[in-house]
Formats: sequence, structure tokens, C-alpha cells
Amino acid sequence: MSLKVGISRNVGEGVRPIHGIRLEPEGDTCGWYIWAGEFRDDLDFFVPLHAAHLHQWAPLVVPYLGLARGWRFLITETYEDVWLDPQPPF
Repeated sequence: MSLKVGISRNVGEGVRPIHGIRLEPEGDTCGWYIWAGEFRDDLDFFVPLHAAHLHQWAPLVVPYLGLARGWRFLITETYEDVWLDPQPPF
């Protein structure tokens, strides 16, 4: 099975910074939600993307995909912050 992430469309457009959080995997997802810029709670904010395509959409995030559930990151080409979030925002 090919697992999917939830990703905002603007990640592929080069918007920065890129945020990521890994939640509990569900169904055919790996639990990752990745977005760029400001978070919005619109129902269509996240679109499904097979994780295998992340190297095309956002190669910056690939090194972080091994983080366990509950971990987050905030990155740009020149900045990195990675932390365990005991209270995920969603």
C-alpha cells in the first residue's frame, strides 16, 4: 500500500515556512500533515498526496518523515526547529 500525507497546495508553490506534524496514522495515511505559511481550518486546506511524491513537492521535508507521532517541524532553506508537541493543534 502507498501511504498518503495531508498537504496544503501552497507547499508546492514555494511558500515558506513549511510546517509539519505527525498525528496518528489512519486508513491509508501515514499521519503527516504538512502546510506552508499560515494554517487555515478550511475543509479543503489539506489535499491527499502519496508520500512517494513529496520529493517533488517539498524535498525539504523528506529528512523529517522518520519522526514519530507527536513530533513537529518548522523549516525553511535556512532555518530548522523540531520539537515534540504534547498538545497537537488539531
